[in-house]
Amino acid sequence: MRHGKKFNHLSRPAAHRKALLANLAKSLIMYKRINTTLAKAKALRRFVEPILTKAKSDTTHARRVVFSYFQDKVPVKELFDNIASKVADRPGGYTRIIRLGNRLSDNAEMCMIELVDYNELLQKRVKPEQSKTRRSKAKVAAAKEVPQALPHEKVDPVFTSRVNTQDDEHKETLPPVEEATQLEAKD
Repeated sequence: MRHGKKFNHLSRPAAHRKALLANLAKSLIMYKRINTTLAKAKALRRFVEPILTKAKSDTTHARRVVFSYFQDKVPVKELFDNIASKVADRPGGYTRIIRLGNRLSDNAEMCMIELVDYNELLQKRVKPEQSKTRRSKAKVAAAKEVPQALPHEKVDPVFTSRVNTQDDEHKETLPPVEEATQLEAKD
């Protein structure tokens, strides 16, 4: 019975499956992006992500453990020298699977699996631009109409209202309220 066994056997015996995943992982590390079937990509993700996590700690033991998966020095050197420094601050999720549609010959689901930190097109889009604040029209208009201070006035920066520093003799006199109501009644 296969209770609790979740990994995909990929219709291959164990040795063949292990060799297939090791070769796919080598290609992914060397080329940073490969095209394969969706089932192989999902199996590869489960195979390669622990290896990338192991590569974050550059110790002799970690190099030997990673070498036991690949049996090849070139991808191990590439992994520890270049890739580990890029994924050092990422807590996981080093790969991305993008579906490409079905293959013409056998209608298998194809996809592209890539290392997340090596896609320059998406990294340019992800960079946050200057955040633009939304302002109401009243605040923008008030900001544009800053009162100009006359030589004898000081502008209070907090309230942006004019404070007169001279005597009140220069103010215009307005008619009292009673006279204004009488003028309206005459009309």
